[in-house]
Amino acid sequence: MSRLQSMLINPVLNKEIKLRFRSFKNFLGIFLFLAICGAVCLAFIYIETQFSHDGFTASDSRNLFILLSMGQLGLIVFITPGLTAGAISGEREKQTLNIMLTTQQSSTSIILSKLFSSILFLILMLVASLPLYSIVFLYGGVSPQTVFVMFGFLLLTMLTIGSIGIMFSTIMKRTIISTITTYGFMLFLLVGTLIIFLIVLRLILGFSQGTPGTGQSNNILPYFVLMLNPAVSMFSSLQSNMFMYEFQQLGINWPLWVGYTIAYIVISLFSLLIAINKLRPNMKAKSKKMKKG
Repeated sequence: MSRLQSMLINPVLNKEIKLRFRSFKNFLGIFLFLAICGAVCLAFIYIETQFSHDGFTASDSRNLFILLSMGQLGLIVFITPGLTAGAISGEREKQTLNIMLTTQQSSTSIILSKLFSSILFLILMLVASLPLYSIVFLYGGVSPQTVFVMFGFLLLTMLTIGSIGIMFSTIMKRTIISTITTYGFMLFLLVGTLIIFLIVLRLILGFSQGTPGTGQSNNILPYFVLMLNPAVSMFSSLQSNMFMYEFQQLGINWPLWVGYTIAYIVISLFSLLIAINKLRPNMKAKSKKMKKG
């Protein structure tokens, strides 16, 4: 227990939290975020009640929940790389990384502290937006369990994107390069995976239909590609009939969110392990070079 406490509660984490949460801009950002979300909810309800004879129904409430969830996912996808991609490379550019490495903090402690301090602001924004979902509960259509499951989905996505940003920030020396690389990787997950899925699906189904005696193709490659897409995985968990026909043609009966959860946990662990191993230079290799010199 003491080792876990020293890993999570340490000077690096305390410094990062104080620097981030003592700024007036952060609280102004939370206020603007909640104001925009609240305005969107009220505008959505107003439009539905004005142009619908049935008023605001449970189906409309579910659509509002999907709109809020997708908006928060977009916030996570586009803000998290900017918060984490410069966590280590920024210290290197300010020439404070070597000082940090001379402390008693382990590489694991430093990486996790940087990760948690970077995404803690986004977690605060998500928690602050939970009261907005009470509007959804007033009209039904969504259970509290669905809200907490979606909150866990967003947390996993945030953790994975943050881990990828920390990994690129550790590997690359310049913050601008690591930031561009992280955003490029996220663009691939959002757009590239969907394009690859549609191309592979068309090729597989076209081949199976052109082959006599084969009405169904048992190929799970499109599933593995699409499960990396956070937007599609979230929407399919809310709309279970999404891509159901295509998956049935491929002989796949697994929900997309199952593969998404497993894949993103593996990606998070893999990214953090790379960042931890690359944070400190190999002292043995350096000593050998000094001896040869």
